[in-house]
Amino acid sequence: MSFKKIGISPELRVNLVQSGLKNAYPIQSEAIPSILKNRDIMGIAKTGSGKTLSYVLPILMQTRTSKTVQNRHIQFLVLVPTRELAVQVQEVFHTYSKAYVDAPKSMAVFGGVSINPQMKNLSGTNILVATPGRLIELIESNALQLNKVQTLVLDEADKMLNMGFREEMDQIFKLLPRQRQNLLFSATLNEEIERIQNFILEDPKIIKIEDESEDFTSLILQSAYAVEQDRKGLLLRHLIKDKEMKQVLVFCSSIYQADHVADKLRKNGFEARAIHSKKSQGARRTSLRMFKEGNLNILVATDLLARGIDIEFLPFVVNYELPRSPKDYIHRIGRTGRAENPGEAISFISLKERPHFNVIQKKMGKWVKLIYSEEMDLNI
Repeated sequence: MSFKKIGISPELRVNLVQSGLKNAYPIQSEAIPSILKNRDIMGIAKTGSGKTLSYVLPILMQTRTSKTVQNRHIQFLVLVPTRELAVQVQEVFHTYSKAYVDAPKSMAVFGGVSINPQMKNLSGTNILVATPGRLIELIESNALQLNKVQTLVLDEADKMLNMGFREEMDQIFKLLPRQRQNLLFSATLNEEIERIQNFILEDPKIIKIEDESEDFTSLILQSAYAVEQDRKGLLLRHLIKDKEMKQVLVFCSSIYQADHVADKLRKNGFEARAIHSKKSQGARRTSLRMFKEGNLNILVATDLLARGIDIEFLPFVVNYELPRSPKDYIHRIGRTGRAENPGEAISFISLKERPHFNVIQKKMGKWVKLIYSEEMDLNI
C-alpha cells in the first residue's frame, strides 16, 4: 500500500522516496492510520518487518500539531531495551525529521556513558528514545519529567522483559499521565506482554503479521557447514574469499571468541573488528558506523547485536558458533534478508553442536542441508 494512501504527509513522502521506500510494509499499513487517529496499538511483528517506521512517521506528523510544553517535559517517549537500538531509532527520527524546516528535536539516552552530557542536551527535546535504567536516573536527577508525555512507545517489549526491566517499566508507568497514547511493539506474544497490554493499553488495535515468519525465512538463503571447532577460522576465511564477501556480520558466543576471531582475521589480511559489551560505547558506535557505510568489511559480534540493529542490505551473516536459544538464532540471521532484500545466512556446526542445531531447525520449522567441509579445499 502506498504511503499516501495510509495518510503520510507530502513532506515525509519525499524523504521516503529518497530513502528508496515506495510502499509501506504490512505492519506500517496496519498501524499508521490507527496511530494517526490516536488509537492505542498492540503490534506483533518479527524482526525486519519495518515496525520502527510504523511509529516514527506518525509521531513526526503529530509533532506538527502538538502543543509546545515546558522545557524538559518530554512529549513523545520511546522505551527500548538496548543502547544500540536507542541510537538506531533516534537516527531514524533524525533522518525523517529533516522533512520539516523547523524539525523537532529527538535524542537518545542510555547507560554506559556519562550522564552529564545527556542532561545538558535534554533542553528543547520533543522526542526522547531511552533505555529504562538511564531514563529513571535522569528523572531522579530532576533532569526531566514525564507528566506531559502524549505518546508512549514500547519497542521490543519482549526483549525488555527478558532483560529484567519489568520493575523499571512499572516505575516509569506510574510517572506518566493517565491520558496518553500507547504503542506497544513486540516480536513475540507471551503472558508478560499480555499483562502489560492489559495494564497500559485502552481499546487497542491488535496487529499480528501472521505470515511474517514464513516470508522472513524465505528471503534468507540458509546453509550449514559441518566443521570442527579448530577449523572454523580457516573455513570462514575461505568463504569470505570464495563468495567475495564485502560486508559480513559474524556471530560468536563469547567476548573472548569474538576478539579472537577478529584478531585472527586481521592477521590474515582481512578488515575486521570485534564489537561486544566490553568495548566502549564510542568504539562500538564507530565500528557500527564504519560497517554500515561500507568502510569495514567484517564485524565480529556477540549476541549484543542479534536484535535491534538495522543494517540495510546486509548480504551475509555467519554463525561462527550457535546461540543458546533458537529464538536468538532467528534474530541473528534476521540481520540479513531485511524486508524485501534477500541475504545469506551461514552456520558453522561442530560435532558437539549438531544436536542443538537439530533443535533450532525444528523450532524454526525449516531444515538446512549440511555441507561437509572435509570435502572442501581450505588451503588458503
